[in-house]
Amino acid sequence: MPGDNGSGATDKKLKRKLYEKELLRLQTELVVMADWVKREGARVALVFEGRDAAGKGGVIKRITEYLSPRIARVIALPAPTERERTQWYFQRYVAHLPAAGEIAIFDRSWYNRAGVEKVMGFCTPDEHRRFLHQAPIFERMLIDDGIILIKYWFSVSDAEQERRFKSRIADPLKQWKLSPMDLESQSKWVEYSRAKDEMFVHTDIHECPWHVVESDIKRNARINCISHLISAIPYERGEERVIELPKRESDMGYIRPPRDTNTYVPDAAAALMAAQRAQKKSKS
Repeated sequence: MPGDNGSGATDKKLKRKLYEKELLRLQTELVVMADWVKREGARVALVFEGRDAAGKGGVIKRITEYLSPRIARVIALPAPTERERTQWYFQRYVAHLPAAGEIAIFDRSWYNRAGVEKVMGFCTPDEHRRFLHQAPIFERMLIDDGIILIKYWFSVSDAEQERRFKSRIADPLKQWKLSPMDLESQSKWVEYSRAKDEMFVHTDIHECPWHVVESDIKRNARINCISHLISAIPYERGEERVIELPKRESDMGYIRPPRDTNTYVPDAAAALMAAQRAQKKSKS
C-alpha cells in the first residue's frame, strides 16, 4: 500500500503477540533513555508531522505511556491568538522547547506554516517563503545550542486515510479527532502533497533530516518509529538503583476519625456487580 510518496510499505502486519512483546521491550528502553536525559541534563525535541489520521498520536501515546510527565511533555498548540499572530512566527514554539532534563514532543509544530497554513490560505505567500528560509536556520540554531532535534514525517496512503476518517465518523469516541480542517484535507490531497514536497526541499537538511515513517500499518509504524528514536539518541544506562521500601512508622496514639465524617463516591462497581448477578440469576 503506497504512502503519500508512492514508495510503498510492507503489506506484512506484525502479529499482535510479537508486536506487544517488542513494544514493551522498546518502552523499557525509552524509560532507560529518559532516565539518561534527566541524569545528564540533555534536551530533546521531537517533531511529529504528517497527514491527518497518519498515526502520529498513536505513536506519541506509546512513547509517553511509561515516561514521567515531568520529563516528557507533549505540546499540541491550539490556533494562535490575535497577539501571537503579530509575533515572530517561531516565537510561541520557543517557549515550549526543552530545558535540561526534558523531552519536548511536538504533536504538530512550526511546520503548520508549511502545511495547513499554506494549503488553507492562512498565511501569505511571502510568510510561507520566509518560513521555508528561516526554518533551517532556526533548527540549526537549536542544534548548535545542544538540543537533540529529531523530525518524523508520517506517510499514509489516500485510501488508508479515507478508511480511518470513515472509522472516526462512525465511532462517537473518536469523532473529536475530526476537525473541519481534517475533512477538507481529503479534498486537497494533491495540494498537501505539493506543499509537503516543497517543504522537504527546503527543510530536509543534513543537520536535521526528515525521517519518513510509512504508517499504513499502525503496529509496524509504531515499532519502526520508536526503534529509530532509541537508536538516534546516544543514551547510556545508569547504575541500577536498589530501591528499598522504608518501614512504616508506628501508628500508636493515632486515632482515625469516624468514616461517616468523610464523603465517599457512590460504589458504582458494587452496583454493577449486583446487577450482573441479578441478570445471571434471572436467566437460570
